[in-house]
Amino acid sequence: MDVIVAGVLGSLCAGLATSIGALPVFLIRKLNKHWYSAMLGLSAGIMLAACFFSLLQPALEKGSIVQVATGFVLGVLFLELVDKLIPHEHFLKGREGIAAIRWKRVLLFILAITIHNFPEGLSVGVGFGSGDPWRAVALAVGIGIQNIPEGTAVAIPLRAQGYSRLGSFWIATLTGLVEPVGGLLGVVLVVIFHQILPGALAFAAGCMLYVISGEIIPESHSENNGKLATASLIAGFLIMMVLDNVFK
Repeated sequence: MDVIVAGVLGSLCAGLATSIGALPVFLIRKLNKHWYSAMLGLSAGIMLAACFFSLLQPALEKGSIVQVATGFVLGVLFLELVDKLIPHEHFLKGREGIAAIRWKRVLLFILAITIHNFPEGLSVGVGFGSGDPWRAVALAVGIGIQNIPEGTAVAIPLRAQGYSRLGSFWIATLTGLVEPVGGLLGVVLVVIFHQILPGALAFAAGCMLYVISGEIIPESHSENNGKLATASLIAGFLIMMVLDNVFK
């Protein structure tokens, strides 16, 4: 299969897993706060392991420490810039970004999830472009698994805000569809400019780590659920670590 097609399909499948997690919106209206923290912790753990085993480790194997460190820092700075410029909102942390723009709360929330999902799709695309398809598959599966609870964490709060069951489901699904966009960008850049591969892997890792540390972990520790979130993070880390080794 063509590498670019594989990268887009892999990131698309990972993104569509969000819709699986959104299905409970047809059964329940409100998400238990303990479950919310546990799901976010699981997502953080999977992404954290993916940063190292699927992105930074192969980046260090393929390039110099200077390339990897530079790409990593650029990824962090890129997400910091996006976070400051694009207005968005979290259910627990509130509104961030340019405060002067007054958009509807649901649109701001969708933008927040989009900021989260783009680096995930980018990492899958770069993974397929790296020439290590099994590791890329492991990454896509891991991102897909963590997108399931993320879909629930998006759809149920939207339902609680008064949106319809179907509307909440489709909004959650659409937030995952930014991932194939990131996947296409990542795989095309790596295929065309193969020499940037180590930096691209590290860039994706930097983006993901920014989201994990700045957004997901703080939200998962809300409502005094820190221990539960930490246990879930460890479980997610183990899942991704096993996946990366099973697919070798």
